[in-house]
Amino acid sequence: MTRIANIRGFEFLDSRGNPTLGVDVELDNGCTGSAMVPSGASVGTFEALEVRDQDPNRYHGKGVLGSIRDIRNEFEPPLKKLADPDQSEVDSLLQHIDGSPDKARLGANTALGVSLAFARARAKDLNLPLYRYINTLCDFSDEMRMPVPMFNLLNGGAHANNCIDLQEFMVVPVGTLDIASAVRCGSEIFHCLKNLMDSIGFSTSVGDEGGFAPDLRSDSDALDLLSEAVIEAEYDLGTDVAFALDCAASEFFNSGRYVLQGQNRTLDAKGLIDYLESLIERFPIVSLEDGLNDQDWNSWQELTARLGDRVQLVGDDLFVTNEKFLNKGIESKVANAILIKLNQIGTLTETLEVMAEAKKAGYNTVVSHRSGDTEDPFIADLAVGACAGQIKTGSVCRSERTSKYNRLIRIEAEAGLTNFRGVREFD
Repeated sequence: MTRIANIRGFEFLDSRGNPTLGVDVELDNGCTGSAMVPSGASVGTFEALEVRDQDPNRYHGKGVLGSIRDIRNEFEPPLKKLADPDQSEVDSLLQHIDGSPDKARLGANTALGVSLAFARARAKDLNLPLYRYINTLCDFSDEMRMPVPMFNLLNGGAHANNCIDLQEFMVVPVGTLDIASAVRCGSEIFHCLKNLMDSIGFSTSVGDEGGFAPDLRSDSDALDLLSEAVIEAEYDLGTDVAFALDCAASEFFNSGRYVLQGQNRTLDAKGLIDYLESLIERFPIVSLEDGLNDQDWNSWQELTARLGDRVQLVGDDLFVTNEKFLNKGIESKVANAILIKLNQIGTLTETLEVMAEAKKAGYNTVVSHRSGDTEDPFIADLAVGACAGQIKTGSVCRSERTSKYNRLIRIEAEAGLTNFRGVREFD
């Protein structure tokens, strides 16, 4: 009978140079697991809350020493009492100990670190690779497959200091046959884009997620530049490569209107839907994320009615990886896909429950990183093991991004998975 022998927390650094929580879990048979917790910049209103120390004398108040103490004093003693614990038992106890609906007392970051570290330790205990262990926890019968990646190559909105209103412009290698070819495609387009920007005179420094943030005049300019890079890389636009957008519309929503500062325009919801439709008609866009404000549910219904049979409509801030909000969307016929972020909900079990609910309703699932991430590639195993179908984890540079792609390449080689759906994922 296996028990948890020790849980230890660490104050590490994330990709933005801010502190983040790392956790080690050791079982009494010697199996160990580690995890590091990411942090977002564009945060949904109803996400589970991360907890920081708020001590202005350390890390500008962003330290996590309190979380380390909570792991030692609040989580470790009751978890060590569990006899032969499984993932759901551990995660249920984490929720019970916190006791708040949004994990505000001890923090979603604190619970998540323990949950993911235990998952790795338990996988080793069962002699399973992490993705196969995750698959054993899933309450659905989908076949494991490699996810189609979305490469974030150009940034605007809250992720950049330029005139582009939308937040992420992604290339999606829908025509490739495997993850290794998909990563090659993304890398080749990235470098062609860099060369194009350099020839025009734009800065080629990258932002938090590895994407470029040139001082372009509009969203259309960004898509034109991406189109040119795709062609320069000798891929067929619309067949080999499509585009995906993260609008992050909540970031430019103000007093009931959508303020597109880069274009000096203010639109109502219908006007923004018209604008997004015009981009879809001009460019091969297969996915739109957060096209409207996260509380503008009536307008989301209109967006879904107008564009839902033409593109994937992903709810991120709208659903915040939360079954309550997802069910509201399903009942209201809002969106047709959900973005999955582990730290929006706080445990692996809750995350998989949301994914199961989405799949039952026919919604696509897209596993996602955060802008403040780490070199921990857990979400790569999650995307494969939970049959997500899609993953977004930034550009093809910066090691906290490439670690996920490299892990996917290793999984593909190790597992021999050939069910790479490509463009069919968006049919």
